[in-house]
Amino acid sequence: MRNIYYLKAVSEALFNEMEINPDVVVIGEDVRYSLRGITKGFIDIFGPDRVIDTPISEAGLTGVGTGAALSGLRPVLEFQICEFIFFAFDQLVDQAQKLRYMSGGKLKAPVTYLIASSGARGGMAGQHSDNPYPYLLHSGMKTVMPSTPYDAKGLLVSAIRDDDPVAVFLPVNSLGTKGDVPEEQYTIPLGKGEIKKEGKDITVVSTGHLVKIALETAEELESSGISVEVYDPRTLLPLDRELLFKSVKKTGRVIVFDDSNRTCGFAAEVSAIISEECFTYLKSPVRRITRADVPIPFNAQMESFVLPDKEKLIKVILKNF
Repeated sequence: MRNIYYLKAVSEALFNEMEINPDVVVIGEDVRYSLRGITKGFIDIFGPDRVIDTPISEAGLTGVGTGAALSGLRPVLEFQICEFIFFAFDQLVDQAQKLRYMSGGKLKAPVTYLIASSGARGGMAGQHSDNPYPYLLHSGMKTVMPSTPYDAKGLLVSAIRDDDPVAVFLPVNSLGTKGDVPEEQYTIPLGKGEIKKEGKDITVVSTGHLVKIALETAEELESSGISVEVYDPRTLLPLDRELLFKSVKKTGRVIVFDDSNRTCGFAAEVSAIISEECFTYLKSPVRRITRADVPIPFNAQMESFVLPDKEKLIKVILKNF
């Protein structure tokens, strides 16, 4: 099996779907030039009718995507910076997300929102470092966050083929990672999580690039006699509760390791679900390791201080024993 970069896996999934289905089009700012490389060379293969550059207006391009979906296409919209979805919230949550309900099922909006470089890295400061997926979870939108190149390809294919709007968040700290990915097209069902590592003492629910850190931590703690299980939801909504509960019931201890804000974030919701559904199995309270409820600072040391990391994870795990 090939070992390829995360971004290559994303590009390959999109390219293959465009080859298979002529209704799949890609829309975004500079997608013909391809700033991030996801659509590099697509214009030469698929032409300007299917690789559509737009003006710098996220509200506008998202509205175009909604209209294209209603007309029978399957648009994939690329957002270069994750914060730019804030400009498009009306089209995201008040239009595309609600049209199927408001039409009694007569309309559908099979739009895929490809949200590249979510999260913080390298002092990009407050307006380029968010992880805004909890906003979309609150609206009820299907949301995925692949942690590996393999997951990125399979989940993106499923997102494009889904008849509902799906947001696909690509963590900035995962884009340069490599992993084994089959050449053929395959799918990973939305709503299916994965145990990335079996363990018996404590469950770490981790998302995005933090999955890799959780796995490294689990390996390091083996020598200390602590067996860590790593659960990757992959799809944040709908959440694979069955697999989550199975892990919690086995270990009885849970840490949610997530790179979104603490208040009303994904970790808060997972903690509440576990407390409601698995309370009698818990040996200790559910712990959360998240980013702080502040804009991300420009200063590198301050940025590190407010983000979840391995040191914080190890400290909380050891505190539970």
